[in-house]
Amino acid sequence: MQDKSVLERAFELADSGEFSTVTELKLRLAREGYRGLGPLMQGKSLRDQLKARMKRARAVDAVLDSPSL
Repeated sequence: MQDKSVLERAFELADSGEFSTVTELKLRLAREGYRGLGPLMQGKSLRDQLKARMKRARAVDAVLDSPSL
């Protein structure tokens, strides 16, 4: 059993900057042993939140990785 709920872990992964799609995130959760992801990840609101967090995390990473002007 995982220490975190599937939602906690999903948001944590979305914020990591490692993922660009919800499908990639779901695959990672499944590899980590989380189950029942299909019904949970079907909701539009949750998917939109995860997508927004992934986009924001990637944008922050891009800024941090860009050379200083």
